[in-house]
Amino acid sequence: MKSLLAALAAALITGAGQVVAEDWTGAYAGFSFGYADVDGSGGAGGSGGSFGPLIGYDYDFGNFVLGGELEYNRLNLDLGQSEGSLDSMSRLKLRGGYDFGSALGYVVLGTARASTSGDSDTAAVYGIGVAYPLGDRFVISGEALRQNFDDIPESGRSLDANVFNLRTTFRF
Repeated sequence: MKSLLAALAAALITGAGQVVAEDWTGAYAGFSFGYADVDGSGGAGGSGGSFGPLIGYDYDFGNFVLGGELEYNRLNLDLGQSEGSLDSMSRLKLRGGYDFGSALGYVVLGTARASTSGDSDTAAVYGIGVAYPLGDRFVISGEALRQNFDDIPESGRSLDANVFNLRTTFRF
């Protein structure tokens, strides 16, 4: 009995520090569904749903993962105050994160392009996210992103956009 307990304890001790790491290297494509909240100067703003495709590539350096992504979100937000509507946002993002074994936590930095019914503008995008694999090929993730546009409404005022996305991707 003592030898059985000693063998069990040894197995637990040697296996306790091992976490199975996910290999994040490779291309992926997917779709996002989300919520956008936009606030602007002069009372302009709105909120509503967003959706669209995304494509990217990650490289796993062990515990650190670095990648790039192109994402498009379709919106239909009435900005009010005779400012028109926010129709879409496109983003080119660099993401870097830590591989926690069964999940990837990451930060996002890049550029965003917003298109309205009357004009468009480019701004920086930044945020955080977490990705969790479901098997070998499918990944679900969530992101919180922020964009500060300086000259997007028809009157030339600024808009601040917060977007929260739930994403599903297929890894190749």
